[in-house]
Amino acid sequence: NMCEQLLAAEQSTYHNTLLALRGFCSLHAQDHQGALQDFQRVIEHDSPHPNSCIKALCGRGLIRISAGSNYLTALDYITACQLKLEETIFTIKSYVPWNQRGLLLKVLQEEGQMMLQKKRYPEGSSVSFQKKQTGLCAFLTLKVDAPGVFQLASLLVELDSSDEASRILCADALYQMGRGEEAHKVLSLALSRNPQRAPVLARLALLQLKRGFVHDGNQLLRRLIRIGDSSCLLPILDIFQDEDRRLLQSHCRWRALAILKGKQEAAAIKEAIAHLSFAILAAGGYAEDCLLTRARCYGRLGQMKTAIFDFNAVLKEEPRNVQALSGRGFVHLALRQQKETVQDLISALKVEAGVVIPAILCLKPEAQGLVTGWLLQHGRAALTELVATKDLPGEETLGDLLTMAKALTKIRRAAQHHIFYTDVLMASGEHQEALRHLQEAFGHWPAEDFARARLAVLQLQSRNVAGVAAPLSVLARRDEKDLAFLLNFVDTKQQQHLAQAAAQEGKVLMKSHHHEQALGYLSLAVLASRDSPRYLRRRAACLVHLKKHEKALKDMAKVIQGHGCNSPKTRAGDHCCQGFLLLALAQEEAAVQHYMQALQLDEPLALGTITNCPGRESLTKIFHRIAQYNFEKQRYEEAWKITDYGLKIDKSSELQKLKARLKREASSCSIH
Repeated sequence: NMCEQLLAAEQSTYHNTLLALRGFCSLHAQDHQGALQDFQRVIEHDSPHPNSCIKALCGRGLIRISAGSNYLTALDYITACQLKLEETIFTIKSYVPWNQRGLLLKVLQEEGQMMLQKKRYPEGSSVSFQKKQTGLCAFLTLKVDAPGVFQLASLLVELDSSDEASRILCADALYQMGRGEEAHKVLSLALSRNPQRAPVLARLALLQLKRGFVHDGNQLLRRLIRIGDSSCLLPILDIFQDEDRRLLQSHCRWRALAILKGKQEAAAIKEAIAHLSFAILAAGGYAEDCLLTRARCYGRLGQMKTAIFDFNAVLKEEPRNVQALSGRGFVHLALRQQKETVQDLISALKVEAGVVIPAILCLKPEAQGLVTGWLLQHGRAALTELVATKDLPGEETLGDLLTMAKALTKIRRAAQHHIFYTDVLMASGEHQEALRHLQEAFGHWPAEDFARARLAVLQLQSRNVAGVAAPLSVLARRDEKDLAFLLNFVDTKQQQHLAQAAAQEGKVLMKSHHHEQALGYLSLAVLASRDSPRYLRRRAACLVHLKKHEKALKDMAKVIQGHGCNSPKTRAGDHCCQGFLLLALAQEEAAVQHYMQALQLDEPLALGTITNCPGRESLTKIFHRIAQYNFEKQRYEEAWKITDYGLKIDKSSELQKLKARLKREASSCSIH
């Protein structure tokens, strides 16, 4: 009321002062709208009074905090400081209540920091407080820059000299103004009060490096590392100039490499990682060489997931970075993740095999063996599918397999690697190159069976079929799957001739009782003829001589499965053979079923075969045991059937007695 009475008087003396005072009275009475009107009238007056304007700016700044306009609050206080710093300090201490002063200081600190970080206004832009350029407003069109923030920071320091954040803001502003020595003094004073403050250490380290004091800079960085707070660098980097960020990046990278050249202890590696992290932050979050080096360091410490994260960061920017691909592959190798290891190393080999091969050769022998084994396994599976389906799985091409196969021959000169390379060349249609490589690796007369077989296939056009059959028959005894793979490179007509020649040679060898050798030729005949029943029967007979009844059983099962338009006599013979094999494996019940089918198809032939082997009497005893078993299980119909067929083989008294019992047990029902 007193202010209003004085303002209503005719004299205009102290008019602005009275408006400012009334504005603060309204502000304290929570009348923000009335207070803002008074402050605006003072600021927009044609002949402003500086002290009154400072009060009005400070008051309007408080109102803007309540409205959430923190940036405009900071501009008001910067402007007030530019008018008169001492008066601004006096106004805050006199007119701003204690319960609001803490919030005000915090807001001004944060906004000042963001102005220096260029997060509030682009550099070089200007801000106008009002549209109408009258009175103080002409002065208030100001450039938001480091000097303005410095004045704001000076205000904050005067208000609370013990506040560290205000001193840091002051130092940052001095740095951007090019007054590095003064910034150094401010920070040194702050550090003397709290030696473990990471934000202060980081700024001092940069200033020391900038001044050329490398040793001091290193000591400060080591102290910062011991504290373990690298996050303090993030806001600082927005304040640093580009050339200083580059200086920090190059120095930290150099320091990390120097550490890694020396001790390889865990503590030294961790220190190197910290320096690399500083370098990466200084580069804006991405520095390829530093990320790769840091990833390898994490790998040495056993922090595999973190290492993969760094490799992924590089690959996100450069998907074909060979060092990142191979590095990540080696991490997966350490984790025994076969699929991921193979994928990464193949991708790296496709980009630049000349870099990946030496890296693999630097691994320990055990790790090398794992890598080459996994690559060979993957490549062999892909090539087998290609040859079988004429198509490759996934995104791989025949060229990719060729690159991988060639790399394997350079990593380890193992026979299987040269054979795989030869196979890929054959699949690519480069038969002459395949022949040249094979002879270069194994000589013109290879001693290795797998190599001899491939040489035979490659020379099939210039050699007779019988000559080719010999090395292929040896491979058939060792690895039928590999032989089946090789036969894909032989055309259908040649396979037919090969099957005939192999079967003939196998027949001759069986007659001379060389069953092991015969088995190889007969297996070749079976594979080349695509499981011809005739050759399957011959091989089964050979296997019986070698006491390999289970394998013989599988062959005869294929024959019987393929029964179609065969004559009853042929089918009866096959069932007798299968029955004999089942007896040899003590599978009597199944054997009895096959003998019954044979008797049903051609009884005279079946009886003649049974007479020769296993003999009528012995087989009848088996029929009796199986029939007796079914009788005990009350499967009377099945027991009757077996007994009936058993009596066709031999009129055994045991079977006749069993049949009589079956008639008595089933007298109340028909079992026919």
